[in-house]
Amino acid sequence: MTLMHKFLGATAALALSAGAALAEPALIFDLGGKFDKSFNEAAFNGATRWAEETGNSFRDIELQSEAQREQALRRFAESGANPIVMTGFAFGDALGQVASDYPDTDFVIIDMVVDAPNVRSVVFNEHEGSYLVGMLAAKASQSGTVGFIGGMDIPLIRKFACGYAQGVKAVNPDATVIANMTGTTPAAWNDPVKGSELTKAQISQGADVVYAAAGGTGVGVLQTAADENILSIGVDSNQNHLHPGKVLTSMLKRVDNAVFDAMSDGPGMEKGFNVMGLANGGVGYAMDENNADLVSADMQAAVDAAADKIAAGDLAVHDYTSDDSCPALSF
Repeated sequence: MTLMHKFLGATAALALSAGAALAEPALIFDLGGKFDKSFNEAAFNGATRWAEETGNSFRDIELQSEAQREQALRRFAESGANPIVMTGFAFGDALGQVASDYPDTDFVIIDMVVDAPNVRSVVFNEHEGSYLVGMLAAKASQSGTVGFIGGMDIPLIRKFACGYAQGVKAVNPDATVIANMTGTTPAAWNDPVKGSELTKAQISQGADVVYAAAGGTGVGVLQTAADENILSIGVDSNQNHLHPGKVLTSMLKRVDNAVFDAMSDGPGMEKGFNVMGLANGGVGYAMDENNADLVSADMQAAVDAAADKIAAGDLAVHDYTSDDSCPALSF
């Protein structure tokens, strides 16, 4: 072997070890697509922010079916991606099967808890943020009837609805809250036509503010609310810009921060259970130029005061998932 061959061989070996040391993180989106303008897109925005700030890159994949969850996890793990971040509770079973097979890979799951030594589980106090937008809905409503449209009927989405109803009732104990779910399968996250139909049905019952917690389905809710000249409330990402002057606010679920933190912490990150709520900036509500004329200073002051009390532990918002019940809403 010539000296040049030896040099090239050594260079290749160094490149391989450098690549292993600088493993790319990976992001797996839930069904509904990367650009759902909601949950998945918030995750993508967090990863993009990390890439822009660090100059590094990440890999991602959009699932087309339930069967691809475990396949995608194993493919990324086998290729050396680390950490591997996934969005959505539905990854729980697949990650439970995969995590132990790749003990040197760090996994991050959002919206579900998987008890494994190499997994960080990130959950949110969605009921807290939903309480705040419920207060705004009640203050903005002229009819005294407001609506909630969820995606898949699961405890997590009932948690959104329950927090929202509590916020509404805190402002107006006599208010009516109409709640509908889009469906009982994952297809409920990406059915804007059904979202539109449910919105029209709630409007016919007197709703003049509708909160959508339904992933891609919510796009149909917000569009129909704007067309029918009522107010809507977005979710997860700031959706105020989708229909300026028609979206009262958006309940911010800082999935972007969870993804950004996971990629920033990188391999060897702290694992375990991570709760993001009002106290640590995990949830909130959106104010910008698109809804400034819809939310008065008095409305904002009242909501901010409630947020401070919740963060300090002086105001408790019931969590539906704690006992499968809601004091302010029947399902």
